[in-house]
Amino acid sequence: MAQADFWLAHDFKTMFDGSFHMLFPRAKLPLQDTLVPPDGGMSGSIFASEWRFADFISLVHLVNWPVVEPERRQAARRHLLEMIRLSREDWKAIRAETDNDREWLPGPQQKGINPLTGLEVGEDQVQAWLAALDMAEDLLEGRALLPHFRIAGKGINLKRFFDEPKPFDLVLSITGPAIAPYLESGKILTSDDFDQIQREFGGAGFLTFALWFN
Repeated sequence: MAQADFWLAHDFKTMFDGSFHMLFPRAKLPLQDTLVPPDGGMSGSIFASEWRFADFISLVHLVNWPVVEPERRQAARRHLLEMIRLSREDWKAIRAETDNDREWLPGPQQKGINPLTGLEVGEDQVQAWLAALDMAEDLLEGRALLPHFRIAGKGINLKRFFDEPKPFDLVLSITGPAIAPYLESGKILTSDDFDQIQREFGGAGFLTFALWFN
């Protein structure tokens, strides 16, 4: 819901019309006759296609979306906060279980490697996950700031990014100009904060557990 509301908060028609024929080469999009090969894009792999690679570059360039429904971008932040709340509730329920029978998501008290993922959940992973939720909530509430690689002494206030929406430009957000309005002084998360959580998830990594836990 957060992802959908973020997209729908903006007008991304120009990007869609200018690049999405790489995914839907026969959907009669505006540039199909001009940019899709004569075979209709049916030959070769989608990941090894020069024309699709060119269109991907166009897609990135065209992620410059005007805001058309600001309330949807605000709603996206609320959805993310609700996800955090529900994850905490989820772990309260998991940790209250006393059985250990074919668990989709076991708690630390339910010993053994999960047959689906090949992973085991211990107390360290649960504590690290709850710490990650706290970190995400602090970012979304503006209590902590997101660092930017080229800016020292200030960080991005994500609460304002969602609640005070301006046109979303992907490239300029990465390079800096588009996030300048959201920069503030305050508590900025560091790579050490992220690394401390990451270490608790071992070789499988945080992303693997995050996909499983959610």
